[in-house]
Amino acid sequence: MFGGFRFASPTLHLFTIEKGAEKLESHPMKLYSKQERYFTILASIFAGSIVIASVLANKIVDIAGFFVPAGVLAYSVTFTASDVISEIWGKKRAKDTVLGGFAALFFMLILTQISLVWPKAPFWNQEEAFQTIMGSTSRIIAASFIAYLSSQFHDVWAFHFWKKKTKDRHLWLRNNLSTAVSQFVDSFLFITIAFYGVFPVWPMILGQWIVKCGIALLDTPIIYALVWFVRKKIQEHPESRSPGDGDGRVCRDRESGG
Repeated sequence: MFGGFRFASPTLHLFTIEKGAEKLESHPMKLYSKQERYFTILASIFAGSIVIASVLANKIVDIAGFFVPAGVLAYSVTFTASDVISEIWGKKRAKDTVLGGFAALFFMLILTQISLVWPKAPFWNQEEAFQTIMGSTSRIIAASFIAYLSSQFHDVWAFHFWKKKTKDRHLWLRNNLSTAVSQFVDSFLFITIAFYGVFPVWPMILGQWIVKCGIALLDTPIIYALVWFVRKKIQEHPESRSPGDGDGRVCRDRESGG
């Protein structure tokens, strides 16, 4: 005691912190649950796919006679990931994932611009090719911003709209209905903004939309498998369950019907 004040022992404080940490680690509702682990993995796949799709879109490829940007497969993966997140964790988590992907895309644009103006090394002989590819990427990323936000938020909204209409049944139906319209919105906005004046846009819009719808049909079994797998793992670890946000069904035994 000094001047009416009592000084606590540093040893006592350290002991209290250590005991508190032990309680956190042993608490049944751990900060990083099994559920959060799978959400983090899916959200990371989502963000990684949207970023690499913007780079791959510089190349136009031929798929069964349709000419589409090479990023079409990577971008389609984002709809698969967001539909699984919507089904298990609900609308709010899906929207957060979309915003996270947008942040990753914006950060990539900044880094791309920095790399373009950075002075090259004296022995670097690929500057012209680099400027051509990455310079085009900037326009593609700008197109991606508009197309991405419009299509992804529509996909989340439409998925839950059909989920209510089907009363939580027929996952395959709401997955494909929401994705088909969202992919057309994305294809129209992205191709028009990114390639208008460079390539004929309508053949590419229709071609990309048809290819994306085909991929959406093919990934339906994958969505079912992922939803089943994640729910199964969550049920094996009851401590990792949470009430969700009211839209998801993380604790549901399995989808009824569908």
